[in-house]
Amino acid sequence: MTTPQPPFPEQPAEPTAPAEPKKKGIVKKILSVVVLLVVVAAVKFGISYVFTGPTHAEAGDCVQVTGPDNDPKVETKECSEGGPDLYKVVKVVDDTFDHTKCGDAGESALAQQWNSEQFVLCLDPVKK
Repeated sequence: MTTPQPPFPEQPAEPTAPAEPKKKGIVKKILSVVVLLVVVAAVKFGISYVFTGPTHAEAGDCVQVTGPDNDPKVETKECSEGGPDLYKVVKVVDDTFDHTKCGDAGESALAQQWNSEQFVLCLDPVKK
């Protein structure tokens, strides 16, 4: 009696490439997380300040003041543009939130504060 042959002949084992270290994957993930955190921090602290920070106009500039008294929106404009609620900045008083620091300069005052930055814009309405 003859011994039956196995259905599949044994083949020599092929050499397998050593597995690449997982360091690349881990470093890539860590780097991605760090980049994500930097972007989130920039959006939260940097970009929002640029878009929502107070308008720090200089004396001689014109600003348009809109919105309620407890949350005014201030935007720098050209004095020649005209329009409602347009004021000329007569004086800027830095490092204070006290609108009385304008004294006799300007008919009205607008105190602005953003984090630790405080200043007051002393304003006169632009005559049409």
